[in-house]
Amino acid sequence: MSLELRSIKISKPAFRALETAGITTLIQLCNFSEQELLALHGVGPKAIQILGELLVKEGLTFKKD
Repeated sequence: MSLELRSIKISKPAFRALETAGITTLIQLCNFSEQELLALHGVGPKAIQILGELLVKEGLTFKKD
């Protein structure tokens, strides 16, 4: 399973921020905490909520702080 983030409905700024950071799949997303992702310019609470819900659905989680 390597669901690509481009198939997820998040804002364009959030997607660009993740892509610039080299995060393109859900598996890669698991290597980052919510706080680390929120520090990326363009990623806000709404994107974190959407991504977090998707991770849970797939049995995954953000990295713990």
